[in-house]
Amino acid sequence: MERKSKIRVGVWGAALSAAVACTPSQQSEKAGKELPNVILIHLDDMGYGDLSLTGATGYKTPHIDRMANEGLFFTHYYSPQAVSSASRAGLLTGCYPNRVGFAGALGPTSGIGISDDEVTIAELLKEKGYATAAYGKWHLGVQSQFLPTNHGFDEFYGIPYSNDMWPLHPTGTYPDLPLFENKEIVNPAVSPDDQAQFTTDFTYRTVDFIKKNHDNPFFIYLAHPMPHVPLYVSDKFKGKSEQGLYGDVMMEIDWSVGEIIKTLEETGLDKQTLVIFTSDNGPWLNYGNHAGSTAGYREGKGTTFEGGQRVPCIMMWRGVIPEGGISNSLASGIDILPTLAEITSAPLPEHIIDGVSLLPILKGDVEAKPRETFYYYYRQNSLEAVRHGDWKLVYPHPGRSYEGSQPGNEGKPGKVKEGYPFPGALYDLRRDPGERYDVSETYPYIVEKLEQIANVARQDLGDDLTGNEGSNRRQPGRISGQ
Repeated sequence: MERKSKIRVGVWGAALSAAVACTPSQQSEKAGKELPNVILIHLDDMGYGDLSLTGATGYKTPHIDRMANEGLFFTHYYSPQAVSSASRAGLLTGCYPNRVGFAGALGPTSGIGISDDEVTIAELLKEKGYATAAYGKWHLGVQSQFLPTNHGFDEFYGIPYSNDMWPLHPTGTYPDLPLFENKEIVNPAVSPDDQAQFTTDFTYRTVDFIKKNHDNPFFIYLAHPMPHVPLYVSDKFKGKSEQGLYGDVMMEIDWSVGEIIKTLEETGLDKQTLVIFTSDNGPWLNYGNHAGSTAGYREGKGTTFEGGQRVPCIMMWRGVIPEGGISNSLASGIDILPTLAEITSAPLPEHIIDGVSLLPILKGDVEAKPRETFYYYYRQNSLEAVRHGDWKLVYPHPGRSYEGSQPGNEGKPGKVKEGYPFPGALYDLRRDPGERYDVSETYPYIVEKLEQIANVARQDLGDDLTGNEGSNRRQPGRISGQ
């Protein structure tokens, strides 16, 4: 798909400067060898506390822990939004989801999807000659025009939306869940046995793509459908954890990470590959023992409190990212696209994006602060909170709350409060990461400063809570002819 009219030249490229003196053919060959491979491992509904390095009990995640030991752990990383489709739209476009017309989680009959006018990470890297693949969950539109192979990916093998959107859903009615190979449906009705092989199958697809593209740069988007409910695991991990099925699933995901790292080592690509590991949002807490842990952060998936959007993010790139680093700087999934653009000198989109490059942090300056502000949008287009530095101002809003309700068990959801009237509050996340103590009366000047910052977002992106339309939002893609 042609994108040259929608991009502008990137700004870094120091690693490729020696190629200037080469002939065109030599330049292309040299640039291809020097460009890093990128593997983006994206989980579904994994909470901040679901790794052994962040406090998980009853199972271990040694391969993911190893990534952190040999790479960089972001402690203040936020998913673009606290729900699947919106979060994934933000990750792949470098924009707040509401800028590109996304809200909520698209269903099997949704008539919208990612617009042809947006530039994804895959399209951006294809400008530099990357081979690209997407395996696992897509959730940016089910119709053919919205599928990954129409948005920069050479290959797609996976499901078009969440793995619970099928006839076995415990509370709703959905059609059969299909499995795609590129644009073709290869399994029209995924079964529980099929779901039990998802983590393994998508991992082996990733391994094969690495081996097949040993001699040219590649980008792999491995979007595991797990640990989103319903939980399924292969026989090799069934019953292996002390935490039950959720622990089994996390152990298999950890195995997947280990298989990918092992393949990079065996092919000699481990020092030429940036591996990123993160999640689309926090845990779905009302599913009880089939849900993850926020590690004590407030609320969970579907909320703009910390438990809904603060998730682990680990980046490992041997020989480039210093080992064992911890960054407490603010970062988000919308920052990955511009970071990769700067690393590869790939052209950036001409239209507005919201991400910033995290490259200074990756290069060893863990105190660098390329991002100082983050906007917490939810529902259709509500600015529910804003963070600047360590301060977070929450606006009065109706929202989801899990607190005070008995969670479900064994795959059945418990009750959750929807439309709960949250009052406004100011939180000092340095001292109160659990968001329990409103200090707005103590620091009125901080409230005023954050309100000024929020007003910038309202003029740009809009805000349903204040009735502001915003001036720079774009439309999602729509089914052709509608």
